[in-house]
Amino acid sequence: MAISIRSVFLALSLAGFAAVASAPASAGDCTGYVVGVKPLSQYNHARGNGFLAVRTGPGSSYQQTGEVYRGDEVSVYDRRGNWYAITCMSGRCMQPLWGTPMPSGWVSRNYIDAAGVCP
Repeated sequence: MAISIRSVFLALSLAGFAAVASAPASAGDCTGYVVGVKPLSQYNHARGNGFLAVRTGPGSSYQQTGEVYRGDEVSVYDRRGNWYAITCMSGRCMQPLWGTPMPSGWVSRNYIDAAGVCP
């Protein structure tokens, strides 16, 4: 009896899905959206309008390395006080007006509407 590669792949895929589906949620299973910043039509990097700064650490004194924009989807993977560590998942942050694409770093949690099991 010959087992096709396709059958083996399907069986492994279903087994992997079952393992993930039955695993309890843990901190880091949290996504959110950028809220409360001005729209892109009012973007002005020099004045800080139309974006949320992504920084190297949890505070406004840390260097800005990127930007996320209103409506962008982010993954939240850590929290320190009022700051979330995030990574861009979808939206304008994939092709930002300033900084590196898909920024990852710290943002003020006041501007993230997060749901799930958040840190």
